[in-house]
Amino acid sequence: MTQLRVVVADDEPIIRMDLRELLEEEGCSVVGEAGDGVTLVSLARALKPDLALVDIKMPQMDGLEAARILVEEDICAVLLLTAYSQKELVNKAAEVGIHGYLVKPIKDSDIMPAISIAMARFQELRGLKKKTEELSAKLEVRKVLEKAKGILMKKYTISEEEAHRRILKASMDSRKSIKDIADAIILNNSFFEEVKPA
Repeated sequence: MTQLRVVVADDEPIIRMDLRELLEEEGCSVVGEAGDGVTLVSLARALKPDLALVDIKMPQMDGLEAARILVEEDICAVLLLTAYSQKELVNKAAEVGIHGYLVKPIKDSDIMPAISIAMARFQELRGLKKKTEELSAKLEVRKVLEKAKGILMKKYTISEEEAHRRILKASMDSRKSIKDIADAIILNNSFFEEVKPA
């Protein structure tokens, strides 16, 4: 956990100071402090910390709303700090997608394990998001390729295998991606000349 860059957000300066001291003792670097949600979001966007420790009850924009923005923009891990342990707040925090939750008063021995769990959850969710985006991109290429093959098969009365071969050849010859070739086949009939057999 050394060199973890943290932004601390709490409307009480004394609590921010205590958290800063605790985090620095544990080898973390507190790169920013905020007394309200608006400042927190602004700081996090500018500083790109690894983690934000966020109090739920803050002026201008509460911690839950600020946390929602940080999670949606995939800026950093979010660990909520609050004096409130009501089920409703915990449920709202879960809906926002925060990565951890601590109830005040915070014991020194609790904060680093909570941070470790929050960071692990953040990395896991970021990895899942990346995989989902990659699968979505592959599916989109597959759909476009299938459509382009269908056009070639119909136009030239060729097999699916031959249509696929021609698209791959055009991709290699033109140094364009298969998706670019397939898009061009679909959108521009003049491109058929480039996929005709030699």
